[in-house]
Amino acid sequence: MRNILCFGDSNTWGCKPITKFGFTDRYGPEERWPGVLQSELGDGYKIIEEGLNGRTTVYDDPVAGADRNGKSIFSPILETHMPLDLVIIMLGTNDMKPRFAGTAFDVACGAGALLSMVMNPIAGWLGDVPKTLLIAPPELGKLSVLDGIFEDGHTKSKKLASEMEKIADMLGSPFLNAGDYIRTSAADGVHLELDAHQALGLVIAEKVNEILV
Repeated sequence: MRNILCFGDSNTWGCKPITKFGFTDRYGPEERWPGVLQSELGDGYKIIEEGLNGRTTVYDDPVAGADRNGKSIFSPILETHMPLDLVIIMLGTNDMKPRFAGTAFDVACGAGALLSMVMNPIAGWLGDVPKTLLIAPPELGKLSVLDGIFEDGHTKSKKLASEMEKIADMLGSPFLNAGDYIRTSAADGVHLELDAHQALGLVIAEKVNEILV
């Protein structure tokens, strides 16, 4: 059995596009992309979902709380699920919020910090060091109900994939730009429609088969 950890935000958790502020609904286990990945890879794989709404790469969120900081919780999550064969990281969307005031390069470096934690695990790690896959989230689309949260994040998000690819190359991690295959929903500009989850799960499955040969 090969174990794959999917570490991400609301688009890994499966949040449906938001049409009314404050209302959040979730796709079913087999509908969101980790479930599609599980179905495509089959019984020889165990897909572990670790998605959380509002999760950032390395930032404490002064509004949503410090528990949204991906780096602060990453080590115990890695330990909880070891041994792991592959860790997939898809974060960065929430880092686009103006409250964090970082550049696209800063966000990519945050993702790089998470990659480094996987590549340099704690002493006593069970099993081999996992392989990694860094996924750049798709660009923010036209914002509606979430405009006040992300404001000019769309401009910054256009640069994110190229900056993340540089960091992945530097650290020797495989990379995937989700924006080459899917777009965010026209309903809120941030989250994914059902067909995007399906498409993303399938393309990630192809990438996993390349990595875990």
